[in-house]
Amino acid sequence: MAKGHVVVDSERCKGCELCIGVCPKGSIHMSEGFNAKGYRTAVWVNPDGACTGCALCALVCPDTAIAVYREVVPRVGAANAASN
Repeated sequence: MAKGHVVVDSERCKGCELCIGVCPKGSIHMSEGFNAKGYRTAVWVNPDGACTGCALCALVCPDTAIAVYREVVPRVGAANAASN
């Protein structure tokens, strides 16, 4: 199972909302505040740990304001089966 962590560079983000539309887990929302350029930016919200690190958000971002880090966590049953 994969777990993702998304970092949005709020100073590069222009608030186009493309990332919100492609996130299959709904983990990206618009922030309440504004950046130095006056844009309302995207923010990563992942309270239930649903993000898998698919990186669709980073792929569609026209301003390269999103970095995605992915960690693959082996399943407990898969680890036991591999050792047998």
